[in-house]
Amino acid sequence: MSDLAETLMPIAELRRNQPRFRGLEAGHLACLGCGQALAARLVTEAAGPDVVVANATGCLEVFTTAWPQSAWRVPWLHSLFENAAAVASGMEAALRAQGKSSKVFAFGGDGGTFDIGFQALSGMLERGHNVLYVCFDNEAYMNTGVQRSSSTPHAAMTTTSPPGKARMGKRHLKKDIISIIAAHNIPYAATASVAYPSDIRKKVRRALEIDGPAFINIHSPCPLGWGHDGSLSIEVARLAVECGLFPIIELERGALTGTMPLRAPRPVTDYLKPQQRFAHLFQNDPRAKEELEHLQALADHNIETYGLRGERPDPLDSAGADTVRRGGVRWA
Repeated sequence: MSDLAETLMPIAELRRNQPRFRGLEAGHLACLGCGQALAARLVTEAAGPDVVVANATGCLEVFTTAWPQSAWRVPWLHSLFENAAAVASGMEAALRAQGKSSKVFAFGGDGGTFDIGFQALSGMLERGHNVLYVCFDNEAYMNTGVQRSSSTPHAAMTTTSPPGKARMGKRHLKKDIISIIAAHNIPYAATASVAYPSDIRKKVRRALEIDGPAFINIHSPCPLGWGHDGSLSIEVARLAVECGLFPIIELERGALTGTMPLRAPRPVTDYLKPQQRFAHLFQNDPRAKEELEHLQALADHNIETYGLRGERPDPLDSAGADTVRRGGVRWA
């Protein structure tokens, strides 16, 4: 056998040994167990290096760009809370005018997406810009002190929706952002969770195939704001899906085209108990019992609306989607 033959490595092994591209590098300042940091890393890993990013003000911008350092390995531009979608629209138009094909991403938290930046986002979708907008949904304004946003779940405690004599946490419902986005009849809209990395990568790659606007809302636990240990982030995110409060769905041109079935729906109390923001719902108070029943009804409504109840075990349902099995199915 020649020396050359002895040093050849099978292609599959060579690919396994190659480091995965990271658009967001390690060494940033995110909190331990930050769901947003993991989600942003998964999105940029799936996209590869040929992307440019417009990033709204928020936790992601703060913990990745402590001057004079940056954790980004792709072209990245910081915008204000309210105009990431508008800035991304301009970037996309400029690249198109120059004949360049780099994909434009816009990143925002739920505050910059559901509330402050929604007008610019709606305009970007309506004009049909070729941009993937990713919302890292941690359900409150975390970088400014955990104030409630319109994404904050009903009955959750924040610094601006404390439980007390008047009410049991946030009085209003979480905004149904995915339905509002889908009403723009854009080519692709989806929800995802950091509990299912393969599902996130699959949806990012699906969005990259599209010529036109796409939107992904990724449920991203915040240990600081939600009040759970950082080691529980993935488990808490998975429980949100399994109880039906955060359904995993895909829509194309406003029509439902995909769901992640629930193998065994869990009660909402399994999701709520590990989080301090819902601790007041487990006190001896008749209003707490009423709110728990209300939240269970919201989860049941999601399960029925999207047909999430699985008929039989499925490798791609909520229990199997990210199970590593020998020779088994992996999405991405």
